[in-house]
Amino acid sequence: MLEVNGLTKSYAKLVAVSGVSFRADRGETIGLLGPNGAGKTTTVSIISGLLNADSGEVLIEGKQVKSDTDPVKLKIGLVPQDMALYEQLTANDNLIFFAALYSLAGAKAKSAIDNALHLVGLADRANDKVKTFSGGMKRRLNLAAALLHDPQILLLDEPTVGVDPQSRNAIFDNLETLKSRGKTLIYTTHYMEEAERLCDRIVIIDHGKVVANDTLSNLHKLLPVTNVLAIELETANGFPTGQMLALPEVKSAELLQSTLRVGLHDLSRGAPIVLRWLAENGHSFRHVASEQPNLETVFLSLTGRSLRDS
Repeated sequence: MLEVNGLTKSYAKLVAVSGVSFRADRGETIGLLGPNGAGKTTTVSIISGLLNADSGEVLIEGKQVKSDTDPVKLKIGLVPQDMALYEQLTANDNLIFFAALYSLAGAKAKSAIDNALHLVGLADRANDKVKTFSGGMKRRLNLAAALLHDPQILLLDEPTVGVDPQSRNAIFDNLETLKSRGKTLIYTTHYMEEAERLCDRIVIIDHGKVVANDTLSNLHKLLPVTNVLAIELETANGFPTGQMLALPEVKSAELLQSTLRVGLHDLSRGAPIVLRWLAENGHSFRHVASEQPNLETVFLSLTGRSLRDS
């Protein structure tokens, strides 16, 4: 549905985007994950046509976007990071205005507006001025404005910034509904939990470059430790942590108070070996849990810095 090939963009000596490439299929959600300043917004702005790339191309259904008035751009909807709303107008009047920009009027516009307001849960506030809305409600109305022309590709640039958990979950529910309808979503974020919940594939961007592009499960395989077995021991006195490192599949071992944390590359093979060794060597335990490293760990492993670093 969408192909991005070798995008580059510089501002004087600052390279904002350097050779960014990825693709997105129909009904797929792609997460553009990276810290603030990584190049996510620049990439989305180029895809939407708000910025011209220095080099590279954007293809929609195999067709290159050639101008601002190219009809293929109607397949794109943009939810910008900055709110694009008129606070003195009602929600309905805002959407009438945006519908007109897409040449929608009359019964067609009314139907599109009603559908968008119902999707984002604001139908009962249609005639209220936007200035009376909470931050989360404004974010949801921002989403509604991008849906009026029924785009196939939705570009979402950090759409949950500054919203409360309830509104964030409401936006997630909206996006999952759109995905179930076959929409292609490009979602930029620096929140790991959002990417983990929403995205089929994750493109990690750092300093304007793609450093990884894969499914979440495959990204975890890039780590030397893909699972951690947390074992609560009956007694930790004199426990021989070093002996654990000699076991097959064990990549790390650390004792914190009475909890033994063992890093394993393959949980299904490693866990039985570790638990059997503990039992055979007289080390009783009362609780066992497995944990998987999150995207923060993956990002730190790939870039050497925290995802939240600027």
